[in-house]
Amino acid sequence: MLEKSTSEFMDKLTAKAYIAVGRACFQAALQSNSLDHAQAKKTQTVATQAFTGGAADCRGKSLASVPSSLPPHAQTLILDANPLKTLQNHSLQPYPLLESLSLHSCHLERMDSGVFQKQGHLRSLVLGDNCLSENYKETAAALRALRSLRRLDLSGNSLTEDMAALMLQNLSSLQSVSLARNTILRLDDSIFEGLEHLRELDLQRNYIFEIEGGAFDSLTELRHLNLAYNNLPCIVDFRLTQLQFLNVSYNALEWFLASGGEAAFELETLDLSHNQLLFFPLLPQSSKLHTLLLHDNNMGFYRDLYNTSSPREMVAQFLLVDGNVTNITTVNLWEEFSSSDLSDLRFLDMSQNQFQYLPDGFLKKMPSLSHLNLNQNCLMTLHIRENEPPGGLTELDLSHNQLSELHLAPGLASCLGSLRLFNLSSNQLLGVPPGLFTNARNITTLDMSHNQISLCLPLAASDQVGSPSCVDFRNMASLRSLSLEGCGLGALPDGPFQGTSLTYLDLSSNWGVLNGSLAPLRDVAPMLQILSLRNMGLHSSFMELDFSGFGNLRELDLSGNCLTTFPRFQGSLALQTLDLRRNSLTALPQKAVSEQLLRGLRTIYLSQNPYDCCGVDGWGALQHGQTVADWAMVTCNLSSKIIHVTELSGGVPWDCKWQRLDLGLLYLVLILPSCLTLLVACTVIVLTFKKSLLQVIKSRCHWSSVY
Repeated sequence: MLEKSTSEFMDKLTAKAYIAVGRACFQAALQSNSLDHAQAKKTQTVATQAFTGGAADCRGKSLASVPSSLPPHAQTLILDANPLKTLQNHSLQPYPLLESLSLHSCHLERMDSGVFQKQGHLRSLVLGDNCLSENYKETAAALRALRSLRRLDLSGNSLTEDMAALMLQNLSSLQSVSLARNTILRLDDSIFEGLEHLRELDLQRNYIFEIEGGAFDSLTELRHLNLAYNNLPCIVDFRLTQLQFLNVSYNALEWFLASGGEAAFELETLDLSHNQLLFFPLLPQSSKLHTLLLHDNNMGFYRDLYNTSSPREMVAQFLLVDGNVTNITTVNLWEEFSSSDLSDLRFLDMSQNQFQYLPDGFLKKMPSLSHLNLNQNCLMTLHIRENEPPGGLTELDLSHNQLSELHLAPGLASCLGSLRLFNLSSNQLLGVPPGLFTNARNITTLDMSHNQISLCLPLAASDQVGSPSCVDFRNMASLRSLSLEGCGLGALPDGPFQGTSLTYLDLSSNWGVLNGSLAPLRDVAPMLQILSLRNMGLHSSFMELDFSGFGNLRELDLSGNCLTTFPRFQGSLALQTLDLRRNSLTALPQKAVSEQLLRGLRTIYLSQNPYDCCGVDGWGALQHGQTVADWAMVTCNLSSKIIHVTELSGGVPWDCKWQRLDLGLLYLVLILPSCLTLLVACTVIVLTFKKSLLQVIKSRCHWSSVY
């Protein structure tokens, strides 16, 4: 029976086919694997959902052969993850209309040469992660029958270049080929011969160390080429003018040189990341390049470090040998970027290199640049001039360098007018040029953490002019995220963030910056949503540590401080995440737990505090409500022992119950019975031995008495 939701979208013929494919997958699995009744019932249940809209999905059914009873009009057949091993000539004959066939991870070792004779409509064939290298000649013979094939996936089959060349012969209709994860070592001019309609070629994760000249010459329509994760040492005389996307990341490239001349290249995306490039790549003189990825290389600009008086000492010559033809290419190493066309470049990633400076005019060649990443380099100074960086730049990352100075050319009014994200963290800055942020009207995210800066005092404007030793964030109306972690800030002045729209603020690792009061944050308190105050020396004697005015606060990080009591929250509480790890808490107030935490808080971190095991009453609500994210790590002290709170069964330990009694009353209860016992004993002795005792005393002391 079909469900209502399915029957609304399928006619009677499709509904019959839907049931038929389920039975077919079920019967094939039953016959080939001798399933028991329970397993057979389960397989049938899954298989009844296998056919929709001409697609039969029989993946992972433990089939040893292709089902023969599927609807004959099936256009898509998915048999992934079935132990088929062999495709015989008759396996696909019941499905002459098949357009897409997927046999991924089917342990295929052999395909009969006539298996695709009836598949004249097949457009897509996935054979990835099999063992086709075992009988590759028969597989190649079988593939020659597919005259209309557009997409072929041969990845993960341990194919060599000779095997791949044989399998691709006479498949001129192919538009997309994947040979990823094979054992190809080199490419020559015969492997892709005849594939004049190929548009996408994936050769990643092979062992390619050499590409002969002309290997891609026959691929006149090639647009996407992926050579990532190979062993290419260099690319010299690159001349694939029709290519739009090239990925050569994770190789061993030391050079990338495009062919000279004025040929127009269609290249739009070039990924040369994670290589060993020594110099900025020599790019085409005319291209449409908009994305250039160069991160994680060994690049730098060296002209300022190269002491030479002769221009001849500034060039390198490459000897290119192609058969009997020898060409010599001369490259100016110190101005390698000058002849490249970077006018359309929008995204440039040069992070994780060895750049110590940027040459004059370098960024001026990129008027369309919007994203520039220069983090983790060796930059010491940066000169901000007119059009450098370009006026359209929206993201600039200069973090993890050695910047000690930023130089701002005089008279620049809107050099950062379009900038939205500015990352200057982990440098050696003591301040920024006055007026740098004055006209930064669009900055929303600013990270200056781990720089030894100071904030400007609220003095008259005339007193601040020419003072580069402080940073002023006031009246940056667009600023929403500010990170000042580890800046060595002193006590904050009044209103340091006045006029901003901060919703995220990180003041962590600035000891004493609040000076015992949250007053410097009052201007942004109603807007803040995320506040980080970890490792700041906060302690519970701060009488003004009250977050009642932070009505929109969602996340609060107070870890790594010296708090002994729970922070105060009053009024409406929007807090969802609270981090109190690494403090000096011994217990949580019952009122705070019941009235504040359980009302809206979703996550709280409480571990690494010296809790008293005798003060864990009321924590059960937190535990059962799954509010404490690190509950398994919370420990407490009991008689000089540290134990996990989860080990406390039955609530408060018995030892704690004695500690909660009044000691004076306890001592009275213990001493009173002893005193009473002693008094009774003395009384009995006196009454029993009264006469005898008196006589003994008289005889010893010789007293005279009248009886």
